[in-house]
Amino acid sequence: MCGRYRLTRADRLAEKFDAELAEEMHPRYNIAPTQPIPVVRASGSSRVIASMRWGLIPNWAKDASMAQINARSESLLERPVFKESFERRRCLIPADGFYEWKHNGRSKQPFHFGMKDDSLFAFAGIWDRWKSRQGAIVESCAILTTTPNELLRDVHDRMPVILRPEKYHEWLGASASECGRLRHVLTPFEAAGMKRFPVSSSVNDVENDTSGCIQEVPEFISAQAALF
Repeated sequence: MCGRYRLTRADRLAEKFDAELAEEMHPRYNIAPTQPIPVVRASGSSRVIASMRWGLIPNWAKDASMAQINARSESLLERPVFKESFERRRCLIPADGFYEWKHNGRSKQPFHFGMKDDSLFAFAGIWDRWKSRQGAIVESCAILTTTPNELLRDVHDRMPVILRPEKYHEWLGASASECGRLRHVLTPFEAAGMKRFPVSSSVNDVENDTSGCIQEVPEFISAQAALF
């Protein structure tokens, strides 16, 4: 799965994704579910970057408790909560790193994963628009996941789908009748193009959203020890 990630190069989003930026974005080091996040989606023949809630609420849901932060790519068309969004509302979710936790006995060590060159990339995402009983409109999204590559396999049994830039247009623009052919892009990103390193368990706390979250530390060091 993917439950935390970072986006620290927010100033480069418009250029990287050839999209119109609707509002100013700030660097984020520890993005968590339910928070607003920038999402790239198609708008006619162009792209826009909008803010959405991380945790997809299907448009037919009675309440927000049905929200899902991740969607398994293998079963998108079989699950009603994701099917319509996959067919009609796909998006790109920009990031420059994400976190997963490796178990060591009773302890867990967070690891940071990203591109070897630290560049921006995009998760494959889907989104929906939901209306609460009070009439509030909430746009929300989920990150697609797939089987792990060699870099993640000993840490977690899932990883987010990372799309190559040459697939952005196809992902955003395919019609509902064409979405079946998109399965070929929902595969693990090549491990050779990525890197990983252990980080302090301070990233466990969503209140910690500073550059300290991405500082490399010795494996299985405690959050308290990392402060000294």
